[in-house]
Amino acid sequence: MFGISWAEFIVILLVAVLVIPVRYWPDVARWLARVVKFIRSLIWKITDASEQIKEQIDMEKPIDDIINTTTKDVLDTISVKKPGKKRKDAK
Repeated sequence: MFGISWAEFIVILLVAVLVIPVRYWPDVARWLARVVKFIRSLIWKITDASEQIKEQIDMEKPIDDIINTTTKDVLDTISVKKPGKKRKDAK
């Protein structure tokens, strides 16, 4: 969890309990709940955005294949050399 072990987390929690006065515990709990809710919503937004990007890329892939094959076919027909004609700069 965030690169810390459970033992470190318990020590941080214990220090917080000792340092924060009892009358502020409900406020701290509300603040922590808001932070957790915000982080969860942020993760959901990022997940949704990445899924939408993945779907868009998957939809564009067949179009890219069609464009590439069509472009290759057109370039192949254009670049066919006519027999019997030589270029002037060829030696």
